[in-house]
Amino acid sequence: MSTPASTPPAAAGTHPQIRLGAQLLTCLGLCLVAAPIIMMQADPRAAIAGRMPLLWQVLVGQGLALVAAVASYLLYRLTAKSASTARTVESYSRLDLRGLNPLWISIAAAVGEEMLFRAALQPWLGVWIVSLLFLVTHIPVYRFRKLDGATLSQVAGIFGCSVLLGLVFDHVGLLAAVLVHLWIDVVGLVVVRGVIAARGK
Repeated sequence: MSTPASTPPAAAGTHPQIRLGAQLLTCLGLCLVAAPIIMMQADPRAAIAGRMPLLWQVLVGQGLALVAAVASYLLYRLTAKSASTARTVESYSRLDLRGLNPLWISIAAAVGEEMLFRAALQPWLGVWIVSLLFLVTHIPVYRFRKLDGATLSQVAGIFGCSVLLGLVFDHVGLLAAVLVHLWIDVVGLVVVRGVIAARGK
């Protein structure tokens, strides 16, 4: 599903493409911001270790990730022709989605965002406020232009995903939340790449 290097999957001439390196630097930046906040917590190890042993986090996280990824794909299939889906595809088409980049971008987003929003901020602010912050920080990505049904659908999706990830973090652990986040993003980016490739035919 990768495209030749001469034809990146972003819409030609519409927006500067966001390269993989920028995504990795963003991940590093989020982790650097998260680290001192985690260290200020009463029990910093608890934010990283989670409620379950790591093996159980992997198993539960992968199970939840599978459910979330299938649900994400089915939701896309049900809403493929909607304005909100078209806008989401447009937003993420700015990423360089060639080769294994959807996986690397998803790992960077999952690790960086879960470290900051869940491990660092959620113990201080709780699931709901952190989910609002998560939504606000994603506004530039989605580039909401007007308050209509499509925008409200996107807002509900982002906020709902954050609440889900917050609950996974609270009840299972950080690693499980990272895995769920990772596979939701992988499915989403692969779908976006497929839509862009289909348009180019």
